[in-house]
Amino acid sequence: MNADPMTAGSGAGVFRVSPDSPGSGAGGDAMHGHGQRAPGSTGLWVFMGVVAALFTLFLAAYVMRMDSPDWHRIALPWQVWLSTGLLAMASVAMAVASRAATAGRMARARGALRLGGLGALAFVGSQLWGWAALYAAHVVPASNPAGSFFYLLTAMHGLHMIGGLVAFAFVAFDRGSGMRTQVRIGLCARYWHFLLGVWIVLLAALAWLTPELVNYICGRG
Repeated sequence: MNADPMTAGSGAGVFRVSPDSPGSGAGGDAMHGHGQRAPGSTGLWVFMGVVAALFTLFLAAYVMRMDSPDWHRIALPWQVWLSTGLLAMASVAMAVASRAATAGRMARARGALRLGGLGALAFVGSQLWGWAALYAAHVVPASNPAGSFFYLLTAMHGLHMIGGLVAFAFVAFDRGSGMRTQVRIGLCARYWHFLLGVWIVLLAALAWLTPELVNYICGRG
């Protein structure tokens, strides 16, 4: 903790805490004050819990809709696999950025942070490319419930990715090197890991979950 001793009238030492000290600043630390979790970290955990519950409901609706006679499985465009690679690369870069920031190597942290942001932006672009490929193959939301859910699930994930990029922009322009900046980079990394996990679950459902498999798992086959 950066502290400047100031001499009080009583002779007792009074310390002035700098803005970049652990537990100070708007962003806060992962552990804030007397062992309490910082609001930024707690807020992100709560938000991720809400998002996870939202996607769970969407996947439940996806599974239930499979039982309809108008359900026709679609072939996923190859761009979704490119998207997966890009998001995985972005997540790894964010992990490198977080570790470098914790070690105080801020130049390396900012370089890896920018790489993670570019990977996430490329992921969104690849998703739009995949949508265009499906549309060219005449797979539109109104033509097939499977196609409708593909657009819905990937759009919801993309919107959360774009929201993460907005928050990333604030961190990318933060030129600080103290604990607050380190925590912000760590929160970005955590959110990127979360979005990668959500995407893998969605991709597994879209690529390999079939009505026959659902009926088998539910004991209806």
